[in-house]
Order: sequence, then C-alpha cells, then structure tokens
Amino acid sequence: MDIAIDRTPARLNVAVPPYPHNPSSWIQRLPICLLAFVAAGISTHLAMYQWGLIDSTWDPVFGDSSNRVLKSDAAKWMYRMLGIHDAALGVIAYLGDAILGLAGSTRRWQYRPWLVILFGIDVIPLGIVSVILVLCQAFIVGQWCFLCLVTAAISLILVYWAWDEVRSSVVYLYLVWKDDRSWRQLWKAFWGYHDEAFDRAAAKMLAQEN
Repeated sequence: MDIAIDRTPARLNVAVPPYPHNPSSWIQRLPICLLAFVAAGISTHLAMYQWGLIDSTWDPVFGDSSNRVLKSDAAKWMYRMLGIHDAALGVIAYLGDAILGLAGSTRRWQYRPWLVILFGIDVIPLGIVSVILVLCQAFIVGQWCFLCLVTAAISLILVYWAWDEVRSSVVYLYLVWKDDRSWRQLWKAFWGYHDEAFDRAAAKMLAQEN
C-alpha cells in the first residue's frame, strides 16, 4: 500500500524524529546564517591585518598578542602551504556557511540532500580547523588572539546547530538505500529527484517516535 505524502507548504515544516523540531526550518537555519555572517565580518577584519591593510587588530583582552598570533611563524607557514591567509580562508568558509544555510526549502533534508551535506562539509570541518588553530595558539605560538577565539566559539556553535539537519539527510538517504540496495536510487535521492520510493522512505522516517 502506498503511503500518501502531503506536499502542501504547511507540511514541509514538520518535526523530524528523533528531534522535536524540523532541522531545516528557518527558525533553525537563520541563527546559523546570522552567526556565520558575524564570523565572516570578524575574519575580514583579521584578514585585513594579515594583508597589511590595517596597522593593528582590535583586541580588548590580550592587546598586541592578537597581532603576534596573526603574523606568527605558524600563520606564515599556513600561508605558504595554502596560498591564502587563514583569516581570508575563514571569510570564504563562513560566507559559504551563510549562503548554503539560506538555500533550499524547509524540507531540504529530503528534497535537497546534496545541499544539506555540502552545508555540513563546510560547517563541520571548519569547526575542527578552528579547534586546531586554538590549540596552535596555546601550544605553538604561546599567544592568544581574542577575535580568533570568538570565531572558534562561533564555529563550534554552528557545528552544534547544523548537525541535526545533516544527520536527518544522512538517515533519509540510508533508508532509501536500505529499501532496495540500489546505488542508482541512492544517487537520485541524493540529488533530490522525486520518486514514490523516496517519499515512502521519508514517511517511515517521520513516523518514528521522537
């Protein structure tokens, strides 16, 4: 027996077990986007110092320590390895978080899994890199950068807020795969094609207990 799927706009914004909320809702995603824009702005300020466009960075806690972190041997090594300053790379990554967070509907965990997973690939590694950079400040540079710590904290918050949506898309794709073990079907579901089998997998997911 086929499972009827209600495609009306009101039914796009439904709770996705095991969560009591819809991880793709605007209430969930807008704070992520706003914080990502804030982090991008902070990273722009830091990048301007690394580019030599401003004489100093703003740091109400550690003073000139931030400047020494941003011009440290570790920062120069990363620049030689990446070909871009780490703060400038942060600007790109945070803007990517914001843009990807704004794209898609409130049912994008099912209708645009590729978008959600790309969002996760941008958000989650950025959080890991932020932790690594903080450890570098502590154990390699021996100096602290206040705004760097702020952006690192934002990165971890973004990971925490984005994880439920990424998990929902991955679980949905697993249920699609589990039904017939078809790579072709999984590939189509990943790119957001509509199919009754995909709707049944989503319905099973939504019918689980919170």
